[in-house]
Amino acid sequence: MAIDKELEAKILRYHHVEKWRVGTIARQLGVHHGVVDRILSQAGMPKVERSYRPSVIEPYLPFIHETLKQYPSLTASRLYAMVQVRGYEGGPDHFRHQIAHYRPRPHAEAFHRLKTLPGEQGQVDWGLCRARHSPHYAEAGTMPSFRPLFCRGRRQLKIAEQIWS
Repeated sequence: MAIDKELEAKILRYHHVEKWRVGTIARQLGVHHGVVDRILSQAGMPKVERSYRPSVIEPYLPFIHETLKQYPSLTASRLYAMVQVRGYEGGPDHFRHQIAHYRPRPHAEAFHRLKTLPGEQGQVDWGLCRARHSPHYAEAGTMPSFRPLFCRGRRQLKIAEQIWS
C-alpha cells in the first residue's frame, strides 16, 4: 500500500522534531507501527530496537523453579502467596499466567492405537429409561461401521440375565 507524501512528511516531522516514538506516531495517525518503521528506515534512520524490559517475576524465578521441581502439583495461588511473602509486588492474575509457562509438563505416554477391520469388533451398551413410573432397559449393539445391528428393550433386568446374556 502506498503512503502519500503528506503522511510521510508528518511521520518524519513527528519523529525528528517532536521526538515521538514509533507507537505514538502510529496511534495518532491511525497507521500500523510497521508502516512508521518502514518510512523511517527508508529515510535512512536505523530501526529502533525495542528495549528488553525484565519481568516483575524474574527475581523470583530460581525460587519458583526449585519449588515447582520439588512440588510439581502445587497450585499457582499457593505459590503466589509464598512469593508474595518474599516481596513480590505483582498481581495474582499476571503471576498465574507466568507460572503456566514455567510449570513442568507431563511426559507424553506412548500408546498403541487399536486398529480393527470392519466387522471384527463391536460395542454393546445398556441404557435405563424411566417412563411413567416403570423402568425400561434398552440394549443397543453397533459395529465399527456405525450402523446399528440390533436394539431391544426389556421391562425388567435381572442380574443373572445381565451376566449370562
